[in-house]
Amino acid sequence: MARNTPKKDLESTLKSLDTEEFIDIHFYRPLGYRWALLFERMGISPNVVTVAGIFIGITAGICFYYPSLTINVIGMLLLIWANMYDSADGQLARMTGQKSPLGRILDGFCGDVWFFVIYVAICLRLMPVWGGWIWLIAIITGFFHGKQAAMADYYRNIHLLFLKGKAGSELSHSPVVKANFEKMTWKHDFIYKLFEMFYLRYTRGQEQWTPRFQEMMDVIRNDYHGEAPEWFRKAFRTKSLPLMKYTNMLSFNTRVIALFVSLLIDQPWLYFVFELTVLNVMLVYMVTKHERICTDFTHSLKNQQQ
Repeated sequence: MARNTPKKDLESTLKSLDTEEFIDIHFYRPLGYRWALLFERMGISPNVVTVAGIFIGITAGICFYYPSLTINVIGMLLLIWANMYDSADGQLARMTGQKSPLGRILDGFCGDVWFFVIYVAICLRLMPVWGGWIWLIAIITGFFHGKQAAMADYYRNIHLLFLKGKAGSELSHSPVVKANFEKMTWKHDFIYKLFEMFYLRYTRGQEQWTPRFQEMMDVIRNDYHGEAPEWFRKAFRTKSLPLMKYTNMLSFNTRVIALFVSLLIDQPWLYFVFELTVLNVMLVYMVTKHERICTDFTHSLKNQQQ
């Protein structure tokens, strides 16, 4: 009798078609899937893939320091390669079930390291013309970059929560994160406790930006015993789905296209301008729209209980 084996087609390695971006579905995910199949045959773990992606991305960032189009293009290709690995590690983990707290830490660390190196490389490249001011611009841009990525991640996981349930989402609640943090000791769990400390701040920051969503979740936890009713889940998905394109634009592909264009025309400072203007407008619109949706659903949830 043939053994039942886990499904390992491309779609089974995706979180959700609702939350996947066009370039990811048609480029990064198919290529990441093929890398994941190769790594599985070679017995390579997702964490090793993530670490390899981190170093490839760092090398890419360093290439952007040089005012040479050839070296910049090499950096672009390396960054694309690194992002393939960033896709492959998650797909490999879902294919093999090799999920771990360390993997979660490394995956969150990956993109931050890439863009930190990219920012530093651009600042060093522009210093002869801009002087120290470019560092101030980079710091301000980096702050908003962090907010854009954090809120995009938050709204994506909110959507997945009501689409696939708790098992299909990585949405966190700060009291739960705090309780987990307090269970750990600095002596025996230093790395994980350190990560949880930063993750607690990260989660609280997301919650502070979403007061209407927090109010809605309080109603679900208190009046519905933590389980959103089916009518709500379907209706919420309908309202939330149009916003997923903004979560994708605020993640990787759109900002990297802007980065590549700025490098190709030898005006890398335009990348900072793009993040400060276009992406911040998207951020404000996304947060405002989502909060209005949550206000309406809070009223609907309360009315259903009356």
